[in-house]
Amino acid sequence: MTQVRLRGAEGNQTLVLIDGIEVNDPASGGEYDFANLLADDVERIEVLRGPQSALYGSDAIGGVINIVTRKGEGKTSASARMEGGSLGTASGLVSIGGAAGNADFFGSLGGYRTDGESSASQWRGNPERDGYDNVTGFAKFGFDATEDLRFDMVGRVTDYRADADGFADGLPADADAATRGRQMYGRVQARLDTLDGRWQHVAGISRSHSTLRYLTDGVRTDAYVGDRTKVDYQSNIFITQEAARLDHTFTVLAEHEEESADVDGAYSSFDRSTGQTGLVGQYQLGIADALFLTGAVRHDMNDRFADATTWRGTAAYDLSRTGTKLRGSYGTGIKNPSLFELFGYDGTYRGNPGLKPERAKGWDIGVDQWILRDALSVEATYFDQRITDLIQGAGTTSINLDGTSSIHGIELGATAYLMDGLTVRAAYTFLDGEDADGITLARRPENVASLDIGYSFLDGAAALNLGIVYTGGQQDIAFDAFYNQSRVELDSYTLVNLAGSYRFNDHAEAFARVENLFDERYEDVYGY
Repeated sequence: MTQVRLRGAEGNQTLVLIDGIEVNDPASGGEYDFANLLADDVERIEVLRGPQSALYGSDAIGGVINIVTRKGEGKTSASARMEGGSLGTASGLVSIGGAAGNADFFGSLGGYRTDGESSASQWRGNPERDGYDNVTGFAKFGFDATEDLRFDMVGRVTDYRADADGFADGLPADADAATRGRQMYGRVQARLDTLDGRWQHVAGISRSHSTLRYLTDGVRTDAYVGDRTKVDYQSNIFITQEAARLDHTFTVLAEHEEESADVDGAYSSFDRSTGQTGLVGQYQLGIADALFLTGAVRHDMNDRFADATTWRGTAAYDLSRTGTKLRGSYGTGIKNPSLFELFGYDGTYRGNPGLKPERAKGWDIGVDQWILRDALSVEATYFDQRITDLIQGAGTTSINLDGTSSIHGIELGATAYLMDGLTVRAAYTFLDGEDADGITLARRPENVASLDIGYSFLDGAAALNLGIVYTGGQQDIAFDAFYNQSRVELDSYTLVNLAGSYRFNDHAEAFARVENLFDERYEDVYGY
């Protein structure tokens, strides 16, 4: 499982969207496994930090990651990419896309495979390599039925296999184990603009389906199937008062989703589902293109839990004369227990149907500043989050911790444009997180820093990139042969990556890269 934790929140407290589709897996702890995302067709990634439940409902305590894929543009064209490297690694992609008349389309087929390293740490005596294979197909189509009415459709299918290891004497160890999975996502959407674009209506239906099968010695032991169907309608009203230099945006959103988990295994077998309806109202105000205010409130009605109301407010003030932007936000969030936490079980675990939703409140304040005539920009943010009823494992089940868990920290960043073609970007985060009992939250390094240097030359035809990532020491949880827990320290580490490319013409480019240039040995999870 490849997890992303925003501002110290758990992996399943971050909501992930791909083209408007919620891809958190109801059958696998309510989170999205980033390991299986091939990024060739991704156009941009937007990250919202802090509690975002006022707009997005459950799962958005840590924030939201919104992944937007490419759409067809211009004359129809096709492309292909091939790549090979060490560890028996190979990948490739073919794609085609374009626009004609009132329609646009884009599609791709990509693959990735590697013999890999050992999943269980090799320096702990596990030499067996664990490979990985992935094939992803993607298609996107849109057309303008009239000047004011547009339809969009998108679909994505991923098939993958990942070799894995077992568990012996309290540590991961080589074993003949694997997982096979399939992820299928789709959405159909219609957008109608009325009153010369001042009143916009967006209606859509999304569907996600995931299957995950665990294999031991080539025999299936467990199967997890997760499904989510969501129907939504959003209305936006845009009002501009030019004389007063005011811009108003009113948004109303109504959505209903159903999710289910079907688990069939040697120890655990259950088939459960839940539904939720959410109503959202939001108001955005822009004053003189300098001051921007936003307020949002959401009410959720859930089949299994009490109704919940969340809200969020933001403010930003842009001082264009000095190149300064001041910003701040406050919001609340909610995370419903996953179906496995409620009803799942295995050889050593039993779900807890009495679990309550996790609740959060968080705020941040920050400043962005341009220096040296737009040659250098710096940014700084302080954030503070509090989570009550945090769900954690306790013995053979899960419980809500009494009290409040606190997470706070500082985010710093700087981007310098030193000369034509040379860009330097640096970032640093300090994070301090403790649960309600004052125990440091696991797998949250206190210090994380990065440095990225990019240089393009030969009129932009050639490029070099150096990336350095530092991850400070962190705590993790170790288990003995009887699944008793203890705390361990994971060492800090630094990864250095180097890449270069050369574009021969408008049709061909060659590139090379080295990941972990100095062969750093590290663990993000104890024993792996």
